[in-house]
Amino acid sequence: QVQLVESGGGLVQAGGSLRLSCAASTRTFSSNAMGWFRQAPGKEREFVAAISRSGATTYYADSVKGRFAISRDNARNTVYLQMNSLKPEDTAVYYCAAKPGVAPTTEVDRYNYWGQGTQVTVSS
Repeated sequence: QVQLVESGGGLVQAGGSLRLSCAASTRTFSSNAMGWFRQAPGKEREFVAAISRSGATTYYADSVKGRFAISRDNARNTVYLQMNSLKPEDTAVYYCAAKPGVAPTTEVDRYNYWGQGTQVTVSS
């Protein structure tokens, strides 16, 4: 069982930055690929970024490419999402998720464990 706790959300003006963290309570954190997803009101949960177990491979949604960066610290059992040049359309609840295995994926259904989410609001 993997428990995930997100933090770092908040209210920021357009063009600003936030750094989300996701702490995992498991000794097997490094055995999991990790992902970040988001869900805006009235919309489906969508892929944002993913990272392989070692951190060597990363994937990004086209909408965040060049603005967001995913990273992980396996010694701290933590994955991060650095969000720069934020836009109002980035407003959503952001979730981290864990998927046992090497390869990250963009598919929501492939992730076994989810955090409770952290709200990000970008004002115009």
